[in-house]
Amino acid sequence: MPSLSRRLLAEFLGTYAMIFAGTGAIVIDQVFGGTITHLGVALTWGLIVMVMIYTFGDLSGAHMNPAVSIGFHVAGRFPRRELLPYIGAQIAGAIFASLTLRLLIPGNPLLGATLPAGPALQSFLLEFLLTAILMLVIMNVSHGAKEKGITAGIAVGATIGLEALFAGPVCGASMNPARSLAPAIVSGHLEHLLIYLTAPVLGALAGVMLSSLLRGNASKE
Repeated sequence: MPSLSRRLLAEFLGTYAMIFAGTGAIVIDQVFGGTITHLGVALTWGLIVMVMIYTFGDLSGAHMNPAVSIGFHVAGRFPRRELLPYIGAQIAGAIFASLTLRLLIPGNPLLGATLPAGPALQSFLLEFLLTAILMLVIMNVSHGAKEKGITAGIAVGATIGLEALFAGPVCGASMNPARSLAPAIVSGHLEHLLIYLTAPVLGALAGVMLSSLLRGNASKE
């Protein structure tokens, strides 16, 4: 197994690339008159996650998401001593990505920040459900036969792209506290941030519980 420092670097770089491409697509679409389109933004999120999983999955597991790391820990598949370092690396990578976008495209006010389009409760519930589905997929494709693991990047990337496609206009389809925290801090738009810090974590825990119910004790192996 790679050293912790190498795994943390992988989490930093993977999260950086994911936020840079994903929120970058949102920013560029806004600045350049919808040239990417909502479909393009959703595809960008799905593709960058898939690529980063194949790039860093064998090094760090390619969590790139504090909610996923917490979920793996609760499931007994990730040690407590590495949880805070992983989350720190993920948040740092996300913030550096948002700072890069601020430098490259200084005129955009939101930098891809996630904000509810409707009632706050609607977005909270959507984020909870979206992350629960995502974590259920992650738990199941990262467990079992080697052939199943090979397709994990496709399955997880497709899930994120699909959920961003249909839920993005409503809640932003964050599913990731680091993804929402970074642009909120750099842009200064902290309103409703609590939704995007809590709902994905609770959703990930629900996904772990569902996986445990389906597999019994297998998820703790």
